[in-house]
Amino acid sequence: MRVLAKTGKKDIASLYLAEMRPGKFVEFVESLQPPLPKKKKWVLIVSTLFGCPVGCAICDAGGWYEGPLTADEIFSQIDYLISSSFPERVVSVEKFKIQFARMGEPALNPAVLEVLKEFPHRYNAPGFMPSVSTIAPHGSEFFFNELLEIKRENYSGGNFQLQFSIHSTDPRVRDKLIPVKKWDFSKIACYGTKFYRSGDRKITLNFALSDDSSVSPDVLSRYFDPGVFLVKITPVNPTINAQKNRIGSIISGDTPGNDPELVKSLRAKGYEVLISIGEPEENKIGSNCGQYVRKFLTGDYKMTAESYRYKMEPVHLID
Repeated sequence: MRVLAKTGKKDIASLYLAEMRPGKFVEFVESLQPPLPKKKKWVLIVSTLFGCPVGCAICDAGGWYEGPLTADEIFSQIDYLISSSFPERVVSVEKFKIQFARMGEPALNPAVLEVLKEFPHRYNAPGFMPSVSTIAPHGSEFFFNELLEIKRENYSGGNFQLQFSIHSTDPRVRDKLIPVKKWDFSKIACYGTKFYRSGDRKITLNFALSDDSSVSPDVLSRYFDPGVFLVKITPVNPTINAQKNRIGSIISGDTPGNDPELVKSLRAKGYEVLISIGEPEENKIGSNCGQYVRKFLTGDYKMTAESYRYKMEPVHLID
């Protein structure tokens, strides 16, 4: 792996652009959660595919796809970030999360499973919690069956975070946002019930609330047990595709109350509701899915005056 450039602000988020193979590029991120210091919480977000075949309407990682990364290529991103802060591979962080959610749908790459199995033998990281965020693509049953076994063997007792990106309870809107064949709610609910055991973290149903989203508490409660699943509400990030497709967010850092009636209705159905709004500075940095690789591949480095100070800067190449 050759790390070509980076951007960001070290006390919020740093984004790295790397060449894995000749002509094949990924990006990966490390971030903090102010005001917490790194020793309290540190999050790494790594790529699993070269591009993505899904093409979600709000994500910039799609539009091209050149295959999966190997387990070694996924580890090279993790190794680079860990070695920079913890060269002895002893990660002394209370909450150390790795999200397999930068570029690519993780359920389309079995190498993610290899990484999850190998990680506990590779690092001393007592605070480690992996996070897999997925749309549950059609045909990924093998991945999820293996994931269930890996979680039970290595990450039980609340040490694993599984998230299904749903975005809408209206099938037409969901298909517009996620334009591929995927598991329906019945199948996700059935799998989640098998995956969850007492003491585990609840499984997250994520809704990036766009201005045409429809979230029905009645539909959710028809399928998803609030004892197993929780609801997370997030903004739509201002990606290139979201802007091109004219998909706006109905929540932002300026409107932290979101939709109080929706939240109230979900809680009335028994759901735990998380409202997750990141640092506004991260949008200026551009640490949203696939943005810099896309700009790099297209040669489009136009930036607003507001984000200019977060332009990509070359770094010493590391093979």
